[in-house]
Amino acid sequence: MKIKKQHRKKKYLHKLNRKRMHLKQKSTGEVTVKAIKDAWDSRKSTQRNLTEMGLANDPNKVIKIPSHRQEVLKRAKSMVVNRDSDSEEEAVYIAPKKEVAEQLEKEARAPKERRFKLPKGQVEFITYLLDKYGHDYKAMAKDKKNYYQETWKQLRAKVKTFMGIPQQYAAYLEERGLLDKEVDEKELKKQAQALIMDDSD
Repeated sequence: MKIKKQHRKKKYLHKLNRKRMHLKQKSTGEVTVKAIKDAWDSRKSTQRNLTEMGLANDPNKVIKIPSHRQEVLKRAKSMVVNRDSDSEEEAVYIAPKKEVAEQLEKEARAPKERRFKLPKGQVEFITYLLDKYGHDYKAMAKDKKNYYQETWKQLRAKVKTFMGIPQQYAAYLEERGLLDKEVDEKELKKQAQALIMDDSD
């Protein structure tokens, strides 16, 4: 006996805009980089836009892996035409919007702000040790709360890391009343580095 298939009645959903849905699925998203966004010409294709900016969509096509066979063929052709391969000057493409690539390189080289933070539990442990022992790392290693049996050097490294994070270290100093006035992050960093240098001696 053949099982009868139940066909669900197809309904037209008025709330869905199929055209908009299709365009949304097809699109690769907006360009978020300001330099590229400003120089982008919507009338031109993606490849042409990127080429004009001195950028590449596929680096494998731009920076090709040298082929031995192609090099041999090139030399053979140059010998037939009685020209040295060195004398041949290949036309170098200069991008009309090369300032975009230069700006992106500049942004990439610029130093980035450190956003690293220690977890809350670790901060509590380090602050507890600092309150109890100050900078006596060998005494810290013998503390009963040192569950992972970290050596004094490991604990010193953790304290140094904590002191190198201005936001967390400033909050600790403020809580203990060691920071009377508001200090800039740069100044705080300098102070922390000075303390670290003193400890390392």
